[in-house]
Amino acid sequence: MPELPEVEVTRRGVAPHLEGRVVERVLLRRAGLRWPFPTELSSILAGHRVVSTSRRGKYLLLNFEHGTLIIHLGMSGHLRVLPPETAVKKHDHFDLVVHGPEGKQVLRLNDPRRFGAVLWHGVNDGELARHELLRGLGVEPLEEGFDGALLYRATRRRAAPIKQVLLAGDIVVGVGNIYACESLFRAGINPKTSAARIGRARYDKLAIAIRDILAEAIVQGGSTLRDFIAVNGQSGYFQQTYFVYDRAGVPCRLCGSEIRQIKQGQRSTFYCVICQK
Repeated sequence: MPELPEVEVTRRGVAPHLEGRVVERVLLRRAGLRWPFPTELSSILAGHRVVSTSRRGKYLLLNFEHGTLIIHLGMSGHLRVLPPETAVKKHDHFDLVVHGPEGKQVLRLNDPRRFGAVLWHGVNDGELARHELLRGLGVEPLEEGFDGALLYRATRRRAAPIKQVLLAGDIVVGVGNIYACESLFRAGINPKTSAARIGRARYDKLAIAIRDILAEAIVQGGSTLRDFIAVNGQSGYFQQTYFVYDRAGVPCRLCGSEIRQIKQGQRSTFYCVICQK
């Protein structure tokens, strides 16, 4: 599944082709994905300008004066910016046709598993932050307000393992499975440790690790996940620097002991028993 770095890489890729451009029309090739497409979406957007692009967690936001288009890539979705004459492929479900100084372009969503989403939130629907998909999200890890003090305060009554707390997304958003494993390794914290038992100093290290890991992944184009393709058609290469994720049974890059794999909440966790206490 595309995680925060992959979505941010996507946002940065589409932004120059969308911001300031006017929507000509919307093409829908099925009734919906995880949820139905908004009715009359083409009439809602046609003739309106994309003011800006932004991101909230793993949600890509296309901001208009009269509302916001919310896009989620699901398990296997990806967005491409293409010439309008580009042939439609299997699983191309959504097109946003825009025009600007360079002519027409198409933002196309391909989603084989159909777990993605394209939703509309108009200004008359209330504050965007209160949308049902966004209102429970925690702080953004790359913005002000996220630090060790926040993690420490928010986990005093959280007995669950720290890995599960990070994935929950209600304290800090967008730290998915890959980057949770890597951040916990860099901070030297065992993923099975109860969140409530971790002290302030260790949370300071973890917050820095999360920030650094995510920033590095964005610079490197994200990870080469099985289903993720960036806007330019290429995958990222952050996976080449993994210390623990998907390295079960091979030596730790730091201490040489065997990387272990366990299941936590139906997700695979990778860690080093020597480096992570």
